Amino acid sequence: SKLTDFAPLFCEPGGGGVVTQFDKDDVETIGLVKFDFLGLRTLTIIDWALKTIDAQRADQGENPVELATLPMDDPAAFKLLQSCQTTAVFQLESRGMKDLIRRLVPDSFDEIVALVALFRPGPLESGMVSTYIDCKHGREPVRYPHPKLEHILKPTYGVILYQEQVMQIAQELAGYTLGAADLLRRAMGKKKPAEMAKQRIIFVEGAMERGVEEDVANLIFDQMETFAGYGFNKSHSAAYALIAYQTAWLKAHFPSHFMAAVLSSDMDNTDKVDEAVHECCELGLTVLSPDVNSSHHAFTVVDDSTVRYGLGALKGVGHAAIDMIELEREANGPFAGLSDFCNRVDHHKVNKRAMDVLTRSGALDALDPEGNRARMLHELPDAIQAAEQYQRDKEAGQVDLFGSGGAITAPQIERHEAIRPWTERQALQAEKETLGLFLTGHPVALEAEELARFTSCTLGNVENRIPDSDKGRRRGTPMVLAGMVRAFRRRGNRAFVALEDHAGRMEASLYEEALTLYADLINKDEIIVVEGLVSSDDFSGGYRIKAQKIMTLSDAKARFAKGVQISLRGPGEDICSELQSTFVPYQNGNGKVWLNYSNARARARLELGEEWNVKACEELVAALGDLEAVSDARLVY
Repeated sequence: SKLTDFAPLFCEPGGGGVVTQFDKDDVETIGLVKFDFLGLRTLTIIDWALKTIDAQRADQGENPVELATLPMDDPAAFKLLQSCQTTAVFQLESRGMKDLIRRLVPDSFDEIVALVALFRPGPLESGMVSTYIDCKHGREPVRYPHPKLEHILKPTYGVILYQEQVMQIAQELAGYTLGAADLLRRAMGKKKPAEMAKQRIIFVEGAMERGVEEDVANLIFDQMETFAGYGFNKSHSAAYALIAYQTAWLKAHFPSHFMAAVLSSDMDNTDKVDEAVHECCELGLTVLSPDVNSSHHAFTVVDDSTVRYGLGALKGVGHAAIDMIELEREANGPFAGLSDFCNRVDHHKVNKRAMDVLTRSGALDALDPEGNRARMLHELPDAIQAAEQYQRDKEAGQVDLFGSGGAITAPQIERHEAIRPWTERQALQAEKETLGLFLTGHPVALEAEELARFTSCTLGNVENRIPDSDKGRRRGTPMVLAGMVRAFRRRGNRAFVALEDHAGRMEASLYEEALTLYADLINKDEIIVVEGLVSSDDFSGGYRIKAQKIMTLSDAKARFAKGVQISLRGPGEDICSELQSTFVPYQNGNGKVWLNYSNARARARLELGEEWNVKACEELVAALGDLEAVSDARLVY
C-alpha cells in the first residue's frame, strides 16, 4: 500500500523531505506507526575510540574489542562510576547525576538502568529517589503494596519506577490482558480524569475477583496513578544505560583513546574542550601541545597515557589549512624549520592569520631550536614574503642564476638570535587566545610562591588541610583560598563562582551580603582570593567554600604583605633620594622596608625606621623595579 492511501503528504520548502499533514496523534489513530530517530554524538565517540583501539590491538596481534560481548559486571567500570569520574560518560556526567551516583553507589547494570530512570524532575521531587536509595542501603525496610507484587517490585526496592511495572501489576493483580495493560499505561501517562475513572473501576473489580480487598485495590491503584506519572519506559532507560556502561568501560580501560575521541567530537566548543582537557589531567593523562609535525586535524593517541592536541581545535586555522599541512608532511616528510614550513605550504590555504595562530599556540615550537615563539613571530613576515616569492618563481619556471642552472634554491631567512623568548605568562596568554584554554601551565601557578605565604593551600589540597574533626560537618573550616574565575552564575540572591588553579577546581558560593559587596570583583579569567568556610560539596563529592570576603590578587597581596624587600646593585649616590621619591605615593602605610646591601667586602640586610614605612603593594614593587640601582624588589609576608 502507498502512504498516500492513509495520510495526506506535502513536501518541505526547498524539496527537503516529505511530511505527513496529520499530527502525531492522528497518525497513530489511523493505524500508522511513528518512530523517533535520535542522532547521538556519543555513538560517534564510541566509533572513533574503537577505531583507534582496534588499530593499536591489530598492531599488537590482538583481536578487536567487541562491545556486544563486554562483561556487564566489570570492576574497573563500576569503580569509575562509583568514584563519580563520569565526565563524558553518556547520561551520567551532570552535577546532579554525579550526586545521585554518589548517594546510590550503583553496583550492577540494573542500577545503571535505574539511575537513568530516577534522574528526572518527577522522581527527584516526589521523594521516591530517597526511598529507593534508603531501601537499597538498608536504612529503610522494603515495603510491597501486596505480597503478589513482590516479584515485580523487588528489583526496584518496592518502588514503582518503570511503566512496564504498572502493566505487570495490572496483569498480576487485576487480570488485565497485555493490550489492556498498555491502554492503562497510556491513560495514566496522559492523566485524563474520565479515562482514569473508567480504568479504576476495571482495575478494582478485577482485583476483587482475584481476592484483593476493595480498599487495598484502590490504594494500589492510587500508588500506580501517582508513580505512573513519573514512570519511565524501562526499555528506553536500558538502552541509554547500555551506552552509558559502554562509555564507562572504554574510559576505564582505554582512557587516552576515549578522551581523544571525546575531545575530537567537541573541537568547536572551547568550554567543552577545556573541561575534557581538565578531565584528562584528572585521569593522569598528558595532553601535548599542537605540533605541525605530529598533530592531525583531530586529537590523536600518542600512547596509553598521552593525547596530542588536534589542529582542528585552534581558533582561526581552517580545514583547508590543516589538510594542506597534513598532505605536505605525508608527501615530503616533517618540516625542518620556519623557512622550510613557509616554503612548502600553500599560502592561499595557510594564510598569515593561520600562521600567526600556529606560532602563538605553540604548534611551530618544533621548528625553532629553543621553541622561541617571540623570535618566530618576529621572523614570520620575512619568511612568508620570501616563501611567496619563491613559490611565484617556481610557478614561472625561473632557474637559479647563481647556481648550476637548475631549480632555484629555497630561501632561508636570517635567524634573529637577540629576540628574547616570551615569559611564561606571555606564552600562557597566547595559548588562551588561540586554544581557548591554558594548556602548558596555569596563571595561578605563576603566583604560587607568593600565594603560599598567605593562603591555606591550593584548591587540590583542601582535603588534606581540613582537620578530621571538621570533616563532614556543615559549619565548615575557615580557610583562605585563591583561584582563577572560570565561570560566575547568579541564582536569585545567591551566586556561584567556579574557581581553578594548577592543582584543582572548587566552587565558591556567595549569599546576599557577600554578593552585594564583592560581585564587581569577580571577572572571568582573573585571580581572586576568597576567605570563607570550606565544607563538603554534596554535588561533586569534594568541597566548596562559602565566601565571607573576596579580594583581587593585588588587594590580597597588599593586605597580607608585612613590607617590601629591596636588593640594591651597589652603592649609589642618589639611592636615598630615589627611594624617597618613589615612596611618596605609598606613604602612611604599615609596611616595613628592608634593604639588601652589599659591596666587595661585606653584605647586610637593613631594616629602615618607621618613618620609611609604606603601603606594600604590587604597584610599589613595579615602581621600584624601574630604578637602575634596584636589582630586585618583592613583597614580604
